Amino acid sequence: MLIEVTHLSLVYPTGTVPALYDLNFEVGEGTLLSILGPSGCGKTTALRAIAGFERPQRGEIRIGGRTVCSPEQWVPPEHRGVGMVFQDYALFPHLTVAENIAFGLRRETRSPSSPVVVDTIKLVGLKGMELRYPHELSGGQQQRVALARALAPKPIVILLDEPFSNLDPDMRGQMREEVQEILHRTGTTAILVTHDHDEAFAMADRIAVLNSGRLEQLDTPEAIYHTPSTPFVANFVGQADFLPGRVLNGKIQTEVGLFENVGGHRSGTDVDIMIRPDDVHIAPASPGGAQIVGRLFRGSENLYTILLPSGQHLHSSEPSTTVFPVGTTVDIKVIATHIVLFPRQ
Repeated sequence: MLIEVTHLSLVYPTGTVPALYDLNFEVGEGTLLSILGPSGCGKTTALRAIAGFERPQRGEIRIGGRTVCSPEQWVPPEHRGVGMVFQDYALFPHLTVAENIAFGLRRETRSPSSPVVVDTIKLVGLKGMELRYPHELSGGQQQRVALARALAPKPIVILLDEPFSNLDPDMRGQMREEVQEILHRTGTTAILVTHDHDEAFAMADRIAVLNSGRLEQLDTPEAIYHTPSTPFVANFVGQADFLPGRVLNGKIQTEVGLFENVGGHRSGTDVDIMIRPDDVHIAPASPGGAQIVGRLFRGSENLYTILLPSGQHLHSSEPSTTVFPVGTTVDIKVIATHIVLFPRQ
């Protein structure tokens, strides 16, 4: 593995609760890992520890087979072979595009007209803008400059700290694709920090979900969504409902039907079944059953809120052309791609 983080724990001097606690993950060469989680969960702290901007009290970080952080060893940021793209891009306003990109290079290649700078400008699609200053660029162009500056020294790994958060939604999607293409084209290993699960799903080979400084799950985007290991992960990476059920006669009995006892729980055990809106299908029915109490139009789909007779709510995702008025009584059919069970809390 190119990046290895082992038993990493960090407490800030002004805090008592660990910002990171016993964090473990690896990143393979040429892959992109996304560290995903809500604000304050420790994801940026993890990135800063890898970069060398924070020193953990416990644990070890290895980059390219070399230990850069341990209780006995500490390598400063400038000697770790790490490139960083900050949330606000951190461009020098008094330097041109070419000068910004050249800034991090060794003295002998630091000229704005050096082949490394010229090639990197071409790589990120900024040819013809070499003499412009940051204030003369759009947000997307500034981001390309920041990425080019990080790529130019040919680092072992690129660290991306919520790099798309300052862009409008349309530009955000475009820049995700462009950055992903550049990283793949150059074979660059990267770690992306984000609170946006759609962003992580779109870009990452693997996702590490953090909650209060602890790693909740490390897996592929598909596994994170379809088979979350904790209720927190299930809720954070998409709309999720938890339907109460009880194991009886080898099946899980719920208000909307029977499910397979995939966890092998004992008879009489109370569980919660995670259900995604795309698992729930509705059709108008005679009065007396479930009822639509809300509809949210999302362009390509309608998200319906369904009230069950017990008072439990479920959500159903239907095509945008399938429109039912609020108050409609419906039948519910759950076709779960993956049955995920959690012990009842």
